[in-house]
Amino acid sequence: MAEDIVLDLARAQIAAAQSDASMRPSIAGFFDEATNTISYVVHDPATREAAVIDSVLDYEAASGRTSHGSAQRIIEYVAANDLSVSWLIETHAHADHLSAAPFLQEKLGGKLAIGKDIIRVQEEFGKLFNAGSDFERDGSEFDHLFTDGESFALGGIAAICLHVPGHTPADMAFIIGDAAFVGDTMFMPDFGTARADFPGGDARQLFRSIQRLLRLPDATRIFLCHDYKAPGREDYAWETTVEQQRRENVHVREGICEDEFVEMRTRRDASLNMPALILPSVQINIRGGRLPEPEDNGVSYIKIPINAV
Repeated sequence: MAEDIVLDLARAQIAAAQSDASMRPSIAGFFDEATNTISYVVHDPATREAAVIDSVLDYEAASGRTSHGSAQRIIEYVAANDLSVSWLIETHAHADHLSAAPFLQEKLGGKLAIGKDIIRVQEEFGKLFNAGSDFERDGSEFDHLFTDGESFALGGIAAICLHVPGHTPADMAFIIGDAAFVGDTMFMPDFGTARADFPGGDARQLFRSIQRLLRLPDATRIFLCHDYKAPGREDYAWETTVEQQRRENVHVREGICEDEFVEMRTRRDASLNMPALILPSVQINIRGGRLPEPEDNGVSYIKIPINAV
């Protein structure tokens, strides 16, 4: 769908929600300090239909053990509010935490979904991990692959998908009512933007994706996937607005051009270490959050490529 048409549809949806409270979702954020990740439960207050966005599976790297404390908080919230989960959404294949979507699906139901360009990420990382022919690279690990401009609903609340690549090829933003869940494209204005040096990432593409988001209405609520509490700020935060990002974001505020951003992002990315959990996280998340099949001893194993990243 042509980009201008998608944005027109998103703007119209947001304007309608801003003028009618019944078209605005209820949103609960769940912060995981171990990975600086915020998961969300988004629901229609009238029908109680809900989506879970970017869930976290607790993972102890030193022992290789997983647990479900973060996911259990979501389960308890869903039960306490009598919600019905229709969607388990990933904004992209995360490199900093393992997804708890399969566990939540088992407990709560719902369709597991991600952007259709996950197949490009699967191809890139399938090679890195030498995953072999048993690993399908067609997105079939997910129940649904969203496309740019695709619409859906939570009860009576309209939602639309925007493809916003750059951090990874598969990044999607989900506009639900008047709220935009933008994954790793942007952080709080005082921290800036996501890196673009992972396989398939592109700083120039990231800038253009962010500009696309910043053409949404000023009062659009933006919900972020991470917060790293920029120096000088006391509290973690994960909600902002289009207007605030356009005016204050240290990397992409008004007046910063594409070439300036690309030069900054490229230089900054070259100085960053790889995320601590990138190798287990991506390996699991390109499988829809599922662990590799157990071997003949009943244990699942994660591969660690040596001198390859």
